[in-house]
Amino acid sequence: MATVISPAHGKVRLPAWVTDLATFRRWVHSDEPPDGLRAHFINGEVWLDFIMEEAQTHNFVKNALYAALEPLTENLGLFFSEGMLFTNEDVGLGTVPDAMFVSFATLDADRAELISGAHPEATATELTGSPDVVIEVVSRGSVEKDLELLVPKYHDAGVREYWVIDARDDDAIRFEILKRGRKGFTPVRATDGWLKSPVFGKSFRLVRREVRGFPRYRLEVR
Repeated sequence: MATVISPAHGKVRLPAWVTDLATFRRWVHSDEPPDGLRAHFINGEVWLDFIMEEAQTHNFVKNALYAALEPLTENLGLFFSEGMLFTNEDVGLGTVPDAMFVSFATLDADRAELISGAHPEATATELTGSPDVVIEVVSRGSVEKDLELLVPKYHDAGVREYWVIDARDDDAIRFEILKRGRKGFTPVRATDGWLKSPVFGKSFRLVRREVRGFPRYRLEVR
């Protein structure tokens, strides 16, 4: 059993029996991982998020996503702002995105399913299959995971759109919508700063302003 020390979570013990997606799912649904720890299973390896979430470049961005996308998707499907495990058995992927959207059409067609994981008494603790949109907000501890490892995995898992946001640069926000192609994702071309989402049929742009020395973000929709 490997033990690592997290500044945010203290001692974290990874059991030796966690060797594949099935055992990873059993572990993350158990009472063993500390509350709030984000764990991922990518390319046969367990990734643990040890760095605390940055308020100004991460948490505030997620607030803007929720404010815009929750009302937009109310009649289209289910929007998950954070904390929901996403798994795809075909590609051996288990991860916790910063946000996800799955349409009612996708659920009705059995391309994705909400399940209770290892807790039969729970209504839903995990989304398995192929959600329509997955969103990651890049932090200093997730650059490799978000920009390299997860890109082909999300494509192979059947994700239709992958949104990538990196607000760590004070001069400009990196906001990309990657749409699914036959062999990989291709970026949507911006028009006057706006990006068109094929899934939602609307255009988006992420803007930032300063209020009393703190950044505030707004996801604009048209």
